[in-house]
Amino acid sequence: MTLIGWAQIALVLAAIVAAAIPLARYIAAVAAGRVTFLAPLERAIYAAGGIDPARGMGWKAYTLAMLAANLAGFLVLYAILRLQGVLPFNPQGFDGVSPWLAFNTAISFVTNTNWQAYSGEATMSYLSQMAGLSVQNFLSAATGIALALALCRAFAAGGLKDLGNFWADFVRMALYLLLPLSVVVGLAFVAMGMPQTLAAYAEATTLEGATRTIPLGPAAFQIAIKHLGTNGGGFFGANSAHPFEGPSALAASLQIWSQQVIPFALALTFGRIVRDIRQGWALLAVMLVVVVAGTWIVYAAEAGGNPLHLAAGVDPAMGNMEGKEVRFGLALDALFVATTTGASCGAVNLMHDSLMPLGGLVPLFLIQLGEVLPGGVGSGLYGMIVFVLLAVFVAGLMVGRTPEYLGKKVQAREIKLAMLAVLVLPAAILGFTAVSVVLPVAMSSIQEKGPHGLTEMLYAYTSAAGNNGSAFGGLAADTPWMNTTLGIAMALGRFAYIVPMMAIAGSIAAKPKLAASTGTFPTHGPLFVGLLAGVILILGGLQFMPALALGPVAEHFVLAAGKTF
Repeated sequence: MTLIGWAQIALVLAAIVAAAIPLARYIAAVAAGRVTFLAPLERAIYAAGGIDPARGMGWKAYTLAMLAANLAGFLVLYAILRLQGVLPFNPQGFDGVSPWLAFNTAISFVTNTNWQAYSGEATMSYLSQMAGLSVQNFLSAATGIALALALCRAFAAGGLKDLGNFWADFVRMALYLLLPLSVVVGLAFVAMGMPQTLAAYAEATTLEGATRTIPLGPAAFQIAIKHLGTNGGGFFGANSAHPFEGPSALAASLQIWSQQVIPFALALTFGRIVRDIRQGWALLAVMLVVVVAGTWIVYAAEAGGNPLHLAAGVDPAMGNMEGKEVRFGLALDALFVATTTGASCGAVNLMHDSLMPLGGLVPLFLIQLGEVLPGGVGSGLYGMIVFVLLAVFVAGLMVGRTPEYLGKKVQAREIKLAMLAVLVLPAAILGFTAVSVVLPVAMSSIQEKGPHGLTEMLYAYTSAAGNNGSAFGGLAADTPWMNTTLGIAMALGRFAYIVPMMAIAGSIAAKPKLAASTGTFPTHGPLFVGLLAGVILILGGLQFMPALALGPVAEHFVLAAGKTF
């Protein structure tokens, strides 16, 4: 690790926090309906859908509207993928995607997972990329933000009967937040050299006289929303490691900024909606501390190099550069790994399969924590609030008082629902992994033997249920078993978490908002920040540490002993 490397990391994180402050004000204004520069288009959308944006929805109506929107998105995307062979904007002449892969990909993009069991430049037509995948990148991100806003409103006042209007939140976040930011970032990516064209793939002649095909396409603007919406699905199979998706260190820095700025801003937006900005800063502090800690562990692990390489006499100066691009450097690589998995993005600018065992443990663990540090757009905030309720419950047990957060009493119903939501991830991750490592039909997808092979399978279901989308690249995922079970895990990780979370929002909203007293446990200071971070880390450790011990931890000690499987 170097001082210059840490300066790069600090500069990118400072740029994220600096931009998140004004962006939080803007998001709060959009949520309140005070931003109207696209009002004619907004009204046209409401009229076409028969929507009354002023009509409030209780938690059940809000949740059902969200489920209906996502079901429609799934069906449309599935149809586009299956029929792309007869649809326009297909200069490569790609056939329709297989039923299993279309099912997996449609669920993947609807749930904001963007798991890719395919290589985009070899499978997807331009129409599938633009009208299918890119559109869902906007809609799945807008869904997450809308749900987070509904939960924020539940804490803003007492005796609320509704949480807002899902369709209004959904449309406003797509129109006024995601679309303008994507245009700006997309233009920046074009200026950095990313392609944005409908031209057919180019043919190039090498110095030896051979012919090579260079994939092109309308990539830059899809790459923008892939990061801003914490989606992660790359236009090209190699994702941000591809020279067209990640042409430079500056592009990698902008991608990290894009992944983080909305999740961090939403933490501060929460403080604005509940009229106590200190609460937002407390949440942001927890997010930032764990991101920095995760970055440090990855940076240290990769800078230390591979013991087997060092024993063979390889120069240790570069660290472990296997599976990495020299144009980025280890510092940005480490930050990208921690932020993309902590933010539920899933974009990768290196091969996670080539990380050192402890370096690979960090992204795995960050996803298993529920991706709340800082989490996906919207999903990170509402996931964090679920942990906040558990943290104040623990604090209440320690002092013998009824738990309370922002003037709302946290009682048995909310804690039961919070635990139901939190248990979705271990049930899906550990359950599917346990079955898959004993079934021959699933074991055939694993490339490596020993702990690393277990980690490949564990990472796949962790990424799917956590709605991340990154992978340990050695796993062969395009099989009926993997496509189907990973798709189910994605749906559970998204919607089986959302329903109890929205039930919590409905219950909290109806409660009276009590004034703070001398006995109120403060939830904006360092003590609460430490308590919340501890609850998140300990809960994650208790659920997943045995599996991690058999995977990356065991592999670390095997390598340290100079052995391999």
